Amino acid sequence: MAHDSKSRQANSTRRKLILGAGGAAVAAASPFGINIVHAQNKMPIKIGFPVPLTGPFGTEANEQVKCAEIAIKEFNASNGLNGRMAELLVRDDKLNRGEAATRTLELIEKEKVNFIVGSLSAAVQLSVNNVTKERGVIFNSISQSDAIGEVKDFSKYTFHEALNPHMTSGALARYAIPKFGKRVVFFVPDYAYGHEMLRGFQRAGKEFGMETLGDLRYPLGTSDFSSFFPRVQAAKPDILCMFNFGRDLVNAIKQAYDFGIKQQTKIITPILLISARTAVGPEPFDGVVGATSYYWKIEDSLASAKSFNDLYRKAYNGAVPTDYGALGYAGVRTVLTACRNAKTTDTEKVVTVMENLKYDFYKGPQYYRKCDHQSVQSMILLQSKSGNQVRDKNDVFDIISIDNASEKVLRTCGELGHKV
Repeated sequence: MAHDSKSRQANSTRRKLILGAGGAAVAAASPFGINIVHAQNKMPIKIGFPVPLTGPFGTEANEQVKCAEIAIKEFNASNGLNGRMAELLVRDDKLNRGEAATRTLELIEKEKVNFIVGSLSAAVQLSVNNVTKERGVIFNSISQSDAIGEVKDFSKYTFHEALNPHMTSGALARYAIPKFGKRVVFFVPDYAYGHEMLRGFQRAGKEFGMETLGDLRYPLGTSDFSSFFPRVQAAKPDILCMFNFGRDLVNAIKQAYDFGIKQQTKIITPILLISARTAVGPEPFDGVVGATSYYWKIEDSLASAKSFNDLYRKAYNGAVPTDYGALGYAGVRTVLTACRNAKTTDTEKVVTVMENLKYDFYKGPQYYRKCDHQSVQSMILLQSKSGNQVRDKNDVFDIISIDNASEKVLRTCGELGHKV
């Protein structure tokens, strides 16, 4: 009887413990003594990062990875989100829409990422955006695109950290046409990026009476532009505007120089890349004017740029970050900052915080416009230095103008199809 009494007492005690703790305690206890709720709170914050590591934009994509890793390390070094650390999961989208969608889906469904940042090319970012918006995952794009903010492609989960073509080419047109002339020939990569750049430049150019003498289109990844140059010379434009990007820009600039185009025509490019300038050398780029989202020398007047550059120098043996590389840092840091401010990785709460975020991480004040989540930010206009002007191997451009952040350079929300 004494044994039965003790047994009943023990069973009663066990039942009370279970009932008193409730379902949450049951869920929190595992057979191995691990507190599951605590473990979930310490699970890493996973950021998927699909970019074209291979192909004509590989140099810029690899720079984006390096800068994104700086944002991850910086976040983790400051204790993450109450001890939750961040991880970067990089995938090669191979500059292919199908590949980009597949890798993004894999990141979401297999790797269970919290957010997606990346997509260097306008040729693929809309396919990434389609996957993320259908699954309710935040996507912060770090590639130029106009379409991504338009109502047909936009969702509340879509953010656009990069400049867009309307902003970039418009700024260049407003600077270049009054200075160099109204007669323009265009090199246009025949996909979304090139089409949008052309539209933005022509729209801004109308104000100055711009005349289009040639619209020369080529497929992405073209290496030989020699057939275009006799047509450029015959047209005798004041300006040759090259919308080439990455390796396409490297090839086009070199061939234009060899053909003697610069002797009669001013060459401009909406995105003047330090990676392309470094690859080619000073002579072909001498005097070329272009726009960019970032140039490291703004650190001379901007503390946030100096801080970012110093982090990069420390991580990569004294080198300086590139323009498109810096977008990798900003794209990841904005999402992680929003998580920290929201005190959670909950998507809906992070969206709300990002919509109201005011930040200066590396280039001056920025914020996301509410209707299309476009990052409103400064634009920098540059001119490439001649070889005898270069005193620092990394200081290859003169900053000729900086346009401060303003919604006035954006298409209106109504024009994008958003209700206002």
